[in-house]
Amino acid sequence: MTETTEAPAQRSRSRTALRLSFLAVALVLIVLWVTRHADQLGDAISRTGLLAILESTAAALAGLGASAFCWRALLAALGSPMPVRLSLHVFFVGQIGKYLPGNVFAVAAQAELARDHGVPRSRIITAGLVFLGVLTATGLLVAVAVLPFASPDVLARYWWALLALPVGLVALAPPVLDRLIRLGLKTLRRPLPEQPLDSRQVLASVGWALVMWVFYGVHLIPLVLAQPHDSGKNLLLVATGGYALAWTAGFLFVIAPAGAGVREAILVLALAGIARQPEATAVALLSRGVQTLGDVLWAAVGFGLKQPPRADVAAAPGPPAV
Repeated sequence: MTETTEAPAQRSRSRTALRLSFLAVALVLIVLWVTRHADQLGDAISRTGLLAILESTAAALAGLGASAFCWRALLAALGSPMPVRLSLHVFFVGQIGKYLPGNVFAVAAQAELARDHGVPRSRIITAGLVFLGVLTATGLLVAVAVLPFASPDVLARYWWALLALPVGLVALAPPVLDRLIRLGLKTLRRPLPEQPLDSRQVLASVGWALVMWVFYGVHLIPLVLAQPHDSGKNLLLVATGGYALAWTAGFLFVIAPAGAGVREAILVLALAGIARQPEATAVALLSRGVQTLGDVLWAAVGFGLKQPPRADVAAAPGPPAV
């Protein structure tokens, strides 16, 4: 084997080793979280029942699926439409990175996975960051629209999270979003998009995000119904608004991996008008476990959907993976 053929093979092996190490660290952190909360999880499972947990998992999987299509629509809006199979592989395998502290590792992992298929790294990173912005803006929008009717105490305590709402809504307008992306890329001296953002795809991404929030609200309902609760309130409104605010605040608290701790605290408060604190705490803990299980299951599906890299991309020289 010549030196010319050895170099691409060596780069490929290095990238593979780095990716596997990245996934191993994330999975270890997930296992450590489960181990740390094993007693609480066991108690919550015993008081809730397997059927309710399975129903909750199904809704969470649907919500996660909608989030993947939200991301895919944004990537198409930037000029890189991706087949469904490849997008599920890149998105969900990369999403395991959100269990590392900070909010950038999932985006970096997705960029690394997509480069094998000729998608520019900068475009994946841009789509990933805009995706997080879309989820934050729509999450706050859902919380503001729902919680005044369902759980006003939560808004009264966590009003600070809503300060980002006006900025987020303005930034979601396709012309404004397009200018912000171009300004950011120009500042970073990265290649600019060849065409303006596709407004229809941006609106599609917002639509998928709203579908995601509904399913995320639905995933709480079986868990709450399995506990002693007050049936006099609209559970879907409380669950959807409360979870949207809890997720968004957890995301804005960037030092917590996947919003750990912050999300649960806000969710318990949101459910306070429906369930007592022990039951609400069990629901919040099980919600975290169900969402984590959903991420792992979708990542397994993503691995199964892996496709061979494009020959021209695999053979082309490039910088080492980071």
